[in-house]
Amino acid sequence: MEKNMNWNFDNSYSRLSNAFKEHIDPIAVKNPELILMNQDLAKELNLDFTKINKNELSALFTGNILPEGSNSIAQAYAGHQFGHFTMLGDGRAVLIGEHLTNENKRYDVQFKGSGKTAFSRNGDGRAALGPMLREYIISEAMHNMNIPSTRSLAVAKTGEKIMRDNPLQGAILTRVASSHIRVGTFQYVAARNKKDELEIFLDYVIKRHYPELISSKNKALELLNALIDKQIDLVVNWMRVGFVHGVMNTDNMTISGETIDYGPCAFMDTYDPKTVFSSIDKMGRYAYCNQPAITKWNLSRFAESLIPLIDEDEDKAVKSATELIDTFGKKYEEKWLDMMRNKLGLLGANSKDKFLIIDLLTWMHQKKIDYTNTFCHLMNLKDYDVDLYKDNNFQDWKKRWNERLKENNNTPEKYLKLMKKINPLIIPRNHKVEEALDAAEKGDFNLVNKLIEVLKEPYSQQKNLLEYQTPSNFNESYQTFCGT
Repeated sequence: MEKNMNWNFDNSYSRLSNAFKEHIDPIAVKNPELILMNQDLAKELNLDFTKINKNELSALFTGNILPEGSNSIAQAYAGHQFGHFTMLGDGRAVLIGEHLTNENKRYDVQFKGSGKTAFSRNGDGRAALGPMLREYIISEAMHNMNIPSTRSLAVAKTGEKIMRDNPLQGAILTRVASSHIRVGTFQYVAARNKKDELEIFLDYVIKRHYPELISSKNKALELLNALIDKQIDLVVNWMRVGFVHGVMNTDNMTISGETIDYGPCAFMDTYDPKTVFSSIDKMGRYAYCNQPAITKWNLSRFAESLIPLIDEDEDKAVKSATELIDTFGKKYEEKWLDMMRNKLGLLGANSKDKFLIIDLLTWMHQKKIDYTNTFCHLMNLKDYDVDLYKDNNFQDWKKRWNERLKENNNTPEKYLKLMKKINPLIIPRNHKVEEALDAAEKGDFNLVNKLIEVLKEPYSQQKNLLEYQTPSNFNESYQTFCGT
């Protein structure tokens, strides 16, 4: 494509052995139409689309034309899906290349829904409009809540129908990530039983994501340790805002520590630790309360893939990896407690803090109280449903909380500043997301655009917030689907 949009590709993953990928172009679509463009992200990437008309942009963001310097591939990876190991790969996505910004930051640019690849198995390689819009809305909301996440640059319709339970409109999402390398990518390389490939890949990932580890004595062990910390930080963030990922397979855990794959995800309204939204999670494996344990389980699978590189003596390698994995519980609890202290505006640490926090969560669970709005109430930023909070047990709890707030030279100015920084006033409420997606299916994108706009500032008081703070009324029966 001749017009200069400031693309600056340096496709390092493409230069790896073909064992890690398949070279393939997106499959052309009949009638491309750009629906959403993320101008803020384009600016961050130093991309300029102002000289390009909408038809050209539509062709670009469906893969009908590719920018100069791109080199599209489908990546190979494996994964434990609901506990079962499978060899996988990009079955409906192609990575068109790695774009470098002016600050030399490297980003993968991927088309999701771009057609069949060698890894599609029985799939059609396509994606439907609804799930692609959902990913755009929620991934951008996560980014704006300061949670590491893949980003969404554009959504374009393909002008083709795809068959699921019913015929649906086809669409392609342009996803941007610091990389698409997953725990499952390491599992794939390890399953090939070629130690040299594993070493090459480890060095590649450390150079790309953890350059501070390049001169480590035991790079594999240090990478495991770094990823334990990254993933604890990530899942603590999810717990902070009531996010339920819904499909925490090992192929959906990134080595960069970014949230990836917004298929059957949703946000919890009423506080219930066992909240599950995914239609395929019949046993609650990926319920809200199980997310920390599953993170540890996934990290254990990552550790297994690194065993040949940790120590030539397998027993020693297993012992070293196990000792690191066993640090997860204490690290997670400390970081979770600190996060909850921040949500409650508490300074310093008190041995009774854990009881104060658990008593509040227990009350919310028993009384079926909205998670997000309770913290808005405690910040005096919620002026409805006040009767819920007149409950005697809650008032008794609040007295204990107010006493604790006085410790460590705390003041209302200090604790409210702390709370407002970490407690979102709005989240992507499930009914608002569904309402917007339903309208979009009928060709009206106003609600999608409005929702995206409101979610740009989740911590700010905005006009007409109330409609975005009202809990969904279908919380217990609400289901989400993975879209494949």
